[in-house]
Amino acid sequence: VQLQASGGGLVQPGGSLRLSCAASGATLENYFAAWFRQAPGNEREPVSSINSSGGRTYYSDSVKGRFTISKDNVKNMVYLQMNSLKPEDTAVYYCAIGHAGGPWLWGMEAEYESWGQGTLVTVSS
Repeated sequence: VQLQASGGGLVQPGGSLRLSCAASGATLENYFAAWFRQAPGNEREPVSSINSSGGRTYYSDSVKGRFTISKDNVKNMVYLQMNSLKPEDTAVYYCAIGHAGGPWLWGMEAEYESWGQGTLVTVSS
């Protein structure tokens, strides 16, 4: 399984970006997915997760109401729409997937089997 994250870049505070994660070697309808991020000097932290069907989503308190995760099981893609970006959102963003088999602890890295390489998001004026 390979995950390719893209869509990062430099954006001004208040702006928007959409991250994409392309999966190959896996059928995403059988996987839950998530985005994590790691800011300079910080531990990697969970941002958002979505179940295998795409019908249930989870968000960290810091992004709730601003970010939206979605999944296209036909195109084998996971997205993260990020609006109202703040400087504290600056980080490398990673996508990850885990094989669905029941409830999972969406914020725990150990739940995820495959990780993308990360894409850098910089929010600055």
